[in-house]
Amino acid sequence: MNLLARAKAWRWRLLSAALVLCALHGSLAAMIWQNAHERIAHPPTGQADAALVLGNRAYLSGEINPCLTNRVDRGIELARSGQVRQLVVSGGKDTEDARIEAQVMEAYAREVGFTGTVLQESQSSSTRQNLAMSWPVLEAAGVKRVIVVSDPYHLWRIERLARASGFDRAFDVQYAAASPTCGRAPFLFFKGVVREPLAIVNNALAGYL
Repeated sequence: MNLLARAKAWRWRLLSAALVLCALHGSLAAMIWQNAHERIAHPPTGQADAALVLGNRAYLSGEINPCLTNRVDRGIELARSGQVRQLVVSGGKDTEDARIEAQVMEAYAREVGFTGTVLQESQSSSTRQNLAMSWPVLEAAGVKRVIVVSDPYHLWRIERLARASGFDRAFDVQYAAASPTCGRAPFLFFKGVVREPLAIVNNALAGYL
C-alpha cells in the first residue's frame, strides 16, 4: 500500500471514529433530555425527611447564579408544601471566586423567607462528592427518605451515581427537577446537550458509574 492509500485509509478510520463518538454523544444527550422531561412532567409525590439540594456555581458576572437559586427555590417549594421537613444544601468552594456554595444557598433561602431547618455540606466539589459528603450529614440528622434536587438535565447522571455508590440503598431516594429556565437558550443547550454527556463519559472512565 502506497503512502497516498495509507493516508486515505487513516482518514476514513478517523472519520469513522468521529462518527461513532458523535453518535454516542447524541445518544447520551437524548437519554438525558428524555429523563429530564419525565422528571419535570412527573415530580415526586412521596413524603421525605429532607430535600438534598445540590450545588452549582454560586455567582455569574457578579450576580447570584439563577441556576443555583432555582434549585434552592425547588427545595423550598417541597418544604413549604409539607413534602419535606428540612433542607440539606451541598456544595463547596468555587474556584472562580472562592465563595462556598452551601453558604450562599442557605443565605439565599433565608433572604427569600425560608425559616425552616437548613443543614450544610460545604466541602464537595463535584456531583459525586455532593452525594458522598452529604451522606453522613443526612445520617446524622436521622434522614431515611430524601428528595434530591437539581437541574432536570443533571438528574440522569445523579441517579446513576447514586446507584453506583450505594446512596440509593442507604436512603429511600426520589428526584425533583428545578426550573430549567435559568439562562439563555445557548447556555442551557451547552450545559445540557454538550457538557453533561461529557461529564457522564468522564465519570464512567473514572469508574464512578
